[in-house]
Amino acid sequence: MKQERIRISDIAEELGLSTATVSNVIHGKTKKVSEETIKRVQELLEKRQYIPSMAGILLAQNDSRIIGVVINDHEKYEGHVLEDGYVSSSLNALYREIDQAGYFMMVKATVQWNEIVRFASMWNMAGLVLMGFCEQDYRKLRESMHIPFVVYDGEFLEEANICNLVIDDFDGGYQAGTYLKNMGHSRVLCISDNEVCVDGRRIDGCRKALGEDKTGVMVVPMQKEKRMKFYEENLQEILKYTAVFAVSDYYGAELIHVLQQKDIPVPEKISVVGFDDSPLCRYCHPELTTIRQDVEERAQNAISALENLKSGTQKQGTIKFPVRLVERESVKKIGEVSENGE
Repeated sequence: MKQERIRISDIAEELGLSTATVSNVIHGKTKKVSEETIKRVQELLEKRQYIPSMAGILLAQNDSRIIGVVINDHEKYEGHVLEDGYVSSSLNALYREIDQAGYFMMVKATVQWNEIVRFASMWNMAGLVLMGFCEQDYRKLRESMHIPFVVYDGEFLEEANICNLVIDDFDGGYQAGTYLKNMGHSRVLCISDNEVCVDGRRIDGCRKALGEDKTGVMVVPMQKEKRMKFYEENLQEILKYTAVFAVSDYYGAELIHVLQQKDIPVPEKISVVGFDDSPLCRYCHPELTTIRQDVEERAQNAISALENLKSGTQKQGTIKFPVRLVERESVKKIGEVSENGE
């Protein structure tokens, strides 16, 4: 038979003490408790094998040492947001930085901004790292709570007491376009599920490098089942281009799989470039050429910014990180190309 959990009230009743006194001993608040009482409580706690609630201990402290990481569970992830290569890599990097700084990490996925407020308040969090929400959500959060947070990956303009960590998306697209141009590709297709914000800047960078007339855009459905049907129906349109710039590694790897299922070899028939340099790139065959962003550097700056926000030394503003192209096997050089890429 499973033994019932021993409660603070049980310990207090057996010793003839108040629950407040027993609770104070458990949580280390013993300045006003006699040594004899402390000893009696501790001995009985050990005898009864009392296991304190971690939540209770943390919430009893002024600083819980918990940093919450909240990810937007957007519909495009179809309930698998934590399995996304970029998200999982970011969480791994954040965990190391949070642990090294002496904090605990708690993770939540949601689409509702008001759930973030309840989540942070419930656990008396020291700070938040938010990924993938929109500017309106961040403004509402700032108005609704005083817990410091950093925008790790999302759209947000500068605001007091908020630090926005971004990468140079436009330059990433520009590097991808320039590389494809130098590899002899004069017709490149950009694939994304939208043309605004982050993805829009990546597409604009690619267009800048190649020219508007040499760059096509294909907006694909967010839902995978619909996207597969879309690729089936638009395969011949895709093959009018010699290369594809996918705004994420996921879409790049997925397209390679779709093409190979149709016996269309990559990069022999068509080249593919992704974005993020997530672990997914190395599992592709061929391995995916991509634009790398340094998730370790971003995570380090996120936790540093949170600590500075708490101390009042972090100024509002945006920290922008550079990106770089990582050349792998998914791009083929075609034709003769001059030094200036013409």
